[in-house]
Amino acid sequence: MNQAIDYKNIWKVSYPIILSGVAQNIVNVTDTAFLGRYGMVELGAAGNAGIFYMVLMMIGLGFTIGCQIIIGRRNGEGNHQKIGELFNAGLLFLLPVSLLLFVFVKLFTPQILSSLVASENILQASINYLSLRSYGIFFAFFNFLFIAFYTGTTKTKVLTKATFIQAGVNVVLDYLLIFGKFGLPELGIKGAALASVISEIAALLYFAYYTYAKIDYKKYNLFQSLKYNWEKQRHILKIAAPIMLQNFMALCTWLSFFMIIEQTGESNLAISHIVRSIYMVVMIPLFGFSSTASALVSNIMGEKRISEIPVLIKRIVLMSLLATALFLPVLLIFPYKITSIYTDDLHLIEGAVKILPAICGAMLFFSIAFITFSSVTGTGKTLITLSIEFVSISIYLSFAYYFALILNLSLVSIWCSEFIYFGFMGLLSILYLKFGNWKNSII
Repeated sequence: MNQAIDYKNIWKVSYPIILSGVAQNIVNVTDTAFLGRYGMVELGAAGNAGIFYMVLMMIGLGFTIGCQIIIGRRNGEGNHQKIGELFNAGLLFLLPVSLLLFVFVKLFTPQILSSLVASENILQASINYLSLRSYGIFFAFFNFLFIAFYTGTTKTKVLTKATFIQAGVNVVLDYLLIFGKFGLPELGIKGAALASVISEIAALLYFAYYTYAKIDYKKYNLFQSLKYNWEKQRHILKIAAPIMLQNFMALCTWLSFFMIIEQTGESNLAISHIVRSIYMVVMIPLFGFSSTASALVSNIMGEKRISEIPVLIKRIVLMSLLATALFLPVLLIFPYKITSIYTDDLHLIEGAVKILPAICGAMLFFSIAFITFSSVTGTGKTLITLSIEFVSISIYLSFAYYFALILNLSLVSIWCSEFIYFGFMGLLSILYLKFGNWKNSII
């Protein structure tokens, strides 16, 4: 069945992904809010350690995004049997990779963080967090694979329930384990880590149940031939490897950015993680529409409807801009109420409020940049997106470092380097879509 490119179908595919983003950010907000009230060191440490953890997660996420692009192309072609083969190959790849990453975290995290973190308090708290959080690697990777399957086949409704289950479990356990309620031990930052792991297990159990109960195994050839096949792995990696490296670089950039800020003081780091949490909430619609852009571009290219793709991209950009713009007046009108969700420390609140106007402006840039960037990803030209990411990141971090540690500018000025990142990402993506050789891309 051909995928429609009207606003109704774009929204039909996007809104479950957006709702799943809401659930994921409930986790983000509650983690930040609970730890913000538990202690400034714990807030900053969990923020930095969480980004470090996500840097490692990008290996699995990048691989499954590669799977998603190929699944979308096969779905557009109507070649459903190949979709299951891709899913099965993904399972066999992710299992040993997740084990290797788990061992890596256990053996090398203290040495790596000690070379990056200036504060001894934040270093020890970060190590405590990751000692438990690392057990979630296995479950998170397989959740990514299920998300790739359902997004690539545009059956996105299941994502909403799975992520709301994950969010609900996380919020409840955060409260119980961080503060030691109802007779449970007070684990502080370790409680936040343990809650996250258990919530990932809950989401995976739901994905497994839904797939068993609702999906036609014979149509998609799911779980039918679990034999290692290097040729299939190589085919996926050809698309996925640049995305894995690209996403790894993107999260390393976040980590580097916050490590730069950490050099300017513990309070600046805590303020920045509050801002990051708010930032991620505002990004919810954008991430949903970007996943839709990638999936629909891949499906429509599989259907050989190349001429319709520019119209599709323009419509998704407009919807993303509108959805993002709806959040911004709330941030500008009620900045103190929003930031006070995370902490009752007036110094941290004042610092975060000063940054919010810059974030609002940057989000409008990002709404255009990330949709066009994700559309390039959907064409299968992942080496191009890797190149765009590398150039944008290099310029962005250079400015952030120069603003923070050479010029010693204010925290607001450091955060304004976001405009530089999004500006270059959007410009390079638009130029490639207009002049690049992507229309004959074969996967």
